[in-house]
Amino acid sequence: MNWQEKLNVNKNEKYIQDSKIVEEENKMLKIYNILEKMEFLKEVAKLEYEEWADKPEEDKEARIKGKIEKIKIQLKGKDFCKLILIDDDKLIGFISIFPQDCDECPKLSPWYATMYVKKEYRGQGYSPILNDAILKEARKRGYKEIYLKTTLNDYYEKFGAIFVKKISEEKIYKFEL
Repeated sequence: MNWQEKLNVNKNEKYIQDSKIVEEENKMLKIYNILEKMEFLKEVAKLEYEEWADKPEEDKEARIKGKIEKIKIQLKGKDFCKLILIDDDKLIGFISIFPQDCDECPKLSPWYATMYVKKEYRGQGYSPILNDAILKEARKRGYKEIYLKTTLNDYYEKFGAIFVKKISEEKIYKFEL
């Protein structure tokens, strides 16, 4: 049912439907550089830690604080970027550019890294938004290509990633910009 049809219901339901339409129109799905929204840094650091840390329960709070400080330092560098996706002032996900993300390939740079969508928002089409945003940011910074490493199969190809090589259990891809 489209929004015009929703307006053709009885008066009580009409008020409820109109409120929902207004709520839907007021949602603000937007990408920010985390530098513009530092109030989300702790949440991002915690999610990043929980997703990728080795032994995540070991000294968790201290390690998350350390991660926050590390991100703050990295944000001062020209080859680091962290974009966040916000909807109605709620964090949906994030993605980054790292200068280095693969010890086995030190000459490859920069790296597309940490694409993350919170569990409750997965499967709703947010990954392509993050992907497009980071590739746009990489182009804006003048990069001709950006690399990615992953253990996922048949995922990043749908965004245009080109397989480069396999290293152990991870695959290296690149996006040509």
